[in-house]
Amino acid sequence: MRRRRNSARALRLLRAARHGTLRGMFQCWARLQPWRLGGYSTLWGRSLAGSPRPPSRYLSPLAASGRHPAWRSSPFWRVDGFRLSVPAGQPALTLWRPSSQGSSEPPRPEPQYPLRTRLLVVSLVTLQLVLAWLYFRSEKEKLDKQKRIEELRKVAIGQGNFQLVDHTGRPCSKEDLKGSWILLYFGFTHCPDICPEELEKMSRVVNMLDADPKLPRLQPVFITVDPERDTVEAVAKYVKEFHPRLRGLTGTPEQVQKAGRSYRVYYSTGPKDEDNDYLVDHTVILYLLSPDGLFLDYYNRYKTDVKIAESIRGHMATYKTLLA
Repeated sequence: MRRRRNSARALRLLRAARHGTLRGMFQCWARLQPWRLGGYSTLWGRSLAGSPRPPSRYLSPLAASGRHPAWRSSPFWRVDGFRLSVPAGQPALTLWRPSSQGSSEPPRPEPQYPLRTRLLVVSLVTLQLVLAWLYFRSEKEKLDKQKRIEELRKVAIGQGNFQLVDHTGRPCSKEDLKGSWILLYFGFTHCPDICPEELEKMSRVVNMLDADPKLPRLQPVFITVDPERDTVEAVAKYVKEFHPRLRGLTGTPEQVQKAGRSYRVYYSTGPKDEDNDYLVDHTVILYLLSPDGLFLDYYNRYKTDVKIAESIRGHMATYKTLLA
């Protein structure tokens, strides 16, 4: 008989859930388990009828104070303002409120994307961030490089122009030397020892670099600092003693002075002797000029031909124009 009464109450509970009357359903459930239901309904604004307050041993201290319901037992169900305890070992029930169209289907679970899709999305976002970072870094490097080039261009040696005459009598300006690697030396034809030694070393350097067909050709150039005695004929006779590609340049004292000033070359004419002979004190340096016509490196008299060839080879391999 008792089992039959419980079955009838359970049937009324199911009918109430079917017709969407949550209030009636909970009332029926409260009669089935009167000590398991309590609380305040935000849906109807008052306590449920027929649901006596449960014993204090089933309530938490906060619920016992009367502020809001909370159950000590677990697990539980929650629907709006109701918190319904489920005895341990009893299977859980799924409760839902019917929609306005009368559908009694439970809410659909949120879509779960596969792990592969989530990893792909994260990878794409990370890739975009990395590409953006690389782009901004490359732009910053370009700006820094351009700024550095502008600074070097302002202080670069050999920016001025000059107009001289070569040992064949043809005019030669700085613009004529652009586009080629130049190894330049300032000296004079009456030099007793230092100038011949430096020009011989220059010739050996040119031969070493000519042996590598992958490298561009190096053009040796000699500019006199004694234009009063070094005429075109004197220079032509002098350069024949060295490398066959050596190009000798001379001009008026003013033209030679302007050329030397472009490369910050010091030279000074010494006192004349009784034979009207004199020496010229000058800078003893080999100048390496880039195809831009600007100073790139220098080598003093203590630098060997092998070291100079290695340095020029390195400059040729890493050269970047400053005038682009």
